Amino acid sequence: MYRASGMTFVIALILSGWLAFPLPAATGELDGLTETRLRQLEEETQRLRAELQAIQAAQPVALPQVTADPVAFETQPAQPATPGMDEIRAEMRKLAWTKGDIQIIPYGYLWATTSYETLHSNIGDYTLYVFSPTDRPEGAWHVDGKSTRLGIDFVGPMLPRFGCAQTGGKVEFDFQGAFQTENRGSVLLRHAYVEVKNEYFRLLAGQTWDVISPLLPGTIMYSVGWGAGNLGYRRAQFRAERYYHFSDVLLVTAQASINADIASEIGGNVVAEHAEWPVVEGRLGFTVGPRGPGARPLEFGISAHIGEQVYYIPGPPVTEEDFRTWSFNVDVKYLITPRFGVQGEFFTGENLGAYMGGIVQGVNLVRRNTIRATGGWVDAWYDWTERLHSHAGYSIDDPFNQDLSSGQRSYNHFYFANITYDVTKKFILGFEVQQWKTNWVAKDPADSTRFEVMVKYGF
Repeated sequence: MYRASGMTFVIALILSGWLAFPLPAATGELDGLTETRLRQLEEETQRLRAELQAIQAAQPVALPQVTADPVAFETQPAQPATPGMDEIRAEMRKLAWTKGDIQIIPYGYLWATTSYETLHSNIGDYTLYVFSPTDRPEGAWHVDGKSTRLGIDFVGPMLPRFGCAQTGGKVEFDFQGAFQTENRGSVLLRHAYVEVKNEYFRLLAGQTWDVISPLLPGTIMYSVGWGAGNLGYRRAQFRAERYYHFSDVLLVTAQASINADIASEIGGNVVAEHAEWPVVEGRLGFTVGPRGPGARPLEFGISAHIGEQVYYIPGPPVTEEDFRTWSFNVDVKYLITPRFGVQGEFFTGENLGAYMGGIVQGVNLVRRNTIRATGGWVDAWYDWTERLHSHAGYSIDDPFNQDLSSGQRSYNHFYFANITYDVTKKFILGFEVQQWKTNWVAKDPADSTRFEVMVKYGF
């Protein structure tokens, strides 16, 4: 059995509290009130100009203070002439609904894919791993529209007595939830949170992406490498972030969160419940180099999580088992030229099924032990023109064989290369080729080639 250390939890709470209440530190930074307020007004002007540029390019707007879902491929929006403030305000009124002092900004993607794979995969419409030919020796063709996504960004008033922090939030869902037949997709909640943020700190409560391993590879497939090397998912959390502007070429971001513990192996009569302690996640990120439009700083971070999961395993007798979950992670992103860049992540840990690691396996319920795993991914992208873009990469997830039993997945990797074309700035076509390999304990290994065509229309 494993019980989280009380001292570890106390330290985590102290860290979260320090991040969550940065105003005393910020007070010194705000002593020069006039200068700071001018800088805030200038930043607000730049933000509004950026939003107008996105509007003129007919793209969905992602406000800086409201975290948007990372997109699986890059685009190069046109650069219109710098607008005046009256024009900015007029365009913003067209974009958003208003209720009192809150702006309500709808957005979404109409997303359809068709794909062929030489061996059946789980889930099929997107791939987490490939079934052994011992069980599923044939290929499959898929057509899917359940990735269609709808969302609303909320932008509220600033809080003058709280460092002029901006209030806001997000609700977003798609249709990849549980369903009995494929043409009856159910709603899947992706994001639902409220936040308060300024240039020094951010507080967030609700469901969104994990703090750990924040990047996504540039595959056009919905699952973005989950189960095959890309660690991290979405879960309910209370998060605090602190931004340290040490200089014009060094920004340090400290993040911490307490999260719901999600059990990943639930089947038959196995029941899971919440542990005594939340899962604690933390990340320290660095941005090195000039920042701002046209700049190409080096971005990297280290992150980790620790927690536990509780299962009631049927007998007789019925037993309660506590299993530790933890990870250590590294992420790097660098835009080498205005057209070419690379990014990647590395992870190691145990009981990572709920974080899409260990090939979505966290606990071996036959042997009653956790499953350790190591993996990661690398992705390079190139913009051939303002409309034509490509990504290529490799991703791997390798559980420890000694932690597995017969019928479990022991190795998973895939290569991918794609090309996307912006018919307009909101209508995108994509084609991707992937090569998958999944090894099984006591079963034949699976090798599958997957071809996918994507049509995506944003608003």
